[in-house]
Amino acid sequence: MRADVHVHTCFSCDSKTAMEDMCVSAIQKNLNVICFTDHVDHNPRDDGYEYYSAQAYFQEIERVRQKYGDRLNILSGMEFSEPHLYPSQFEEMKKLPYDFIIGSLHYWVDDLFPSEMVKKHIPLEECYAKYWAAMHRMVEYGGFDCVGHIDFPKRYYHSLQYEEENMRDLFRMIVRQRIVIEINTSSLRRGLTETMPNEALLRIYQEQGGKFVMTGSDAHCCEDLVSNLYEASQKAQAAGLSTVFFKNRKMQLEQS
Repeated sequence: MRADVHVHTCFSCDSKTAMEDMCVSAIQKNLNVICFTDHVDHNPRDDGYEYYSAQAYFQEIERVRQKYGDRLNILSGMEFSEPHLYPSQFEEMKKLPYDFIIGSLHYWVDDLFPSEMVKKHIPLEECYAKYWAAMHRMVEYGGFDCVGHIDFPKRYYHSLQYEEENMRDLFRMIVRQRIVIEINTSSLRRGLTETMPNEALLRIYQEQGGKFVMTGSDAHCCEDLVSNLYEASQKAQAAGLSTVFFKNRKMQLEQS
């Protein structure tokens, strides 16, 4: 079984790809499970994300399930940014019938996206110190199934910085909260040589009791769907971790 559980469509303002086109591409690429995790973001600086329509999203999910559901397991999801900062909005969205919820950090320094941080020469040390502090707060709040691209700043700074004991504390909290992490492969399409997270962080996660990971391409177009997922699965196996997906907010083991 192959699953890509971090996929964006035109219901995210940073994608123009129709959900149906993603389904056709997934079938052509012999994917078994796809989860559409379109962005839900309430940061006022995040222009365009406020136009997400859950009603339209679920109508389209049902339509493509009717058309392709006999060949592809189509799951509903959302990638909710900074849920700890928008608790009322997050709790309302959680009432909807999503199979899977990613919690992600996209803003943590002066409401700047990391690409803007780089342009404004925000020091690497400041970026990561504030990022890991915000990540702790988000995980402590919880309520989602998976932490998205856990070392996200790396995608823009092309460098990773952390204190190992701090990461041990974070991963222990993730395990206590019954949250999993994903192996996100989008960094490999952006000039990096390692996934998010890398093998070292996966090892620390496993040592703190982590048992499960999800694999996601973070695709915003058909071309990137399933990209490097085999490599992600190999990294999970090497770290002694099982790959999973969620259906009806319940964990399912991927079958080899």
